[in-house]
Amino acid sequence: MRKPSLVDGIFALVAVLVVAGGGVMLFRSTPGPAHTQHQQAAAIVPASHSDGLSEVEGGYRFERVVMPSGRGLAVPVAFRILAADGKPVTRFLDNQTKQMHFFVVRDDMHVFRHVHPNLDGDTWHTAVDLPDGGAYRMFAEFIPLDTKDPRHPVVLGVPFSVAGDTSLVPVPEPDAHTVTETGYTVTRVDEPAELPLLGERALRFAIRTPDGAPVEKLEQHLGANGHMTGFHTMLLSATHLHPVEPAGAPLINGELTFRSVFAERGEYRLFLEFRHGGQLHTAAFTVAVAR
Repeated sequence: MRKPSLVDGIFALVAVLVVAGGGVMLFRSTPGPAHTQHQQAAAIVPASHSDGLSEVEGGYRFERVVMPSGRGLAVPVAFRILAADGKPVTRFLDNQTKQMHFFVVRDDMHVFRHVHPNLDGDTWHTAVDLPDGGAYRMFAEFIPLDTKDPRHPVVLGVPFSVAGDTSLVPVPEPDAHTVTETGYTVTRVDEPAELPLLGERALRFAIRTPDGAPVEKLEQHLGANGHMTGFHTMLLSATHLHPVEPAGAPLINGELTFRSVFAERGEYRLFLEFRHGGQLHTAAFTVAVAR
């Protein structure tokens, strides 16, 4: 990972203090200029959020049951979600067709996993591929049944480490262009400049097949056109964004839009998941939020 600067450290400390002091308030602003179709759909998109800095939030606590014991394929993980009274919670609202989303990232952002645990009794079980050692963080994301804001899930974050030699990879610099492991080209076509802190912004991504053709329509993934999760490269907080275009709607010029609000300064690594040609593809971007 690139060496943090003194300024980065100050902003990181301020962000942690803000979160510890009661959270970050997000204000929604008026959407800026965009395609008419994008503007019409943007009004229904859920608000983004930035969480996962603690294993306790909103009266819920992450209880470790089985933690990763080493690198490998399908490494088992098990945990419980406890309410304020200490009792396990086993039912949540569906969030993009799933009660529980579970993410794992390494601190250099080179490893990203998104899976959906299964409930057995009062314990959630899953498995993740961990190809290398290093410092990691896992995130459990869910929407409580009694929530007052279903747009804003609870996200609990827990650090862990995998022993052994580690090949750290520097976080890529912000760039508007990336290619998936499956050969799809994804280009950010909004103004890929520094993003505003706490300012709403539409992020638009043009998706091209390996032969360069615009993707006219995406297959549903988790009940939507796609899924995007971002992680602050220093704090490892999570930001979840939903696509603007309704599931199944044709894409304008092959573009998929996400409405974003970022709660901390610095850089984020965004992971865009979309399904096309019967296959799930993942595109990763680094974006900078105004310092």
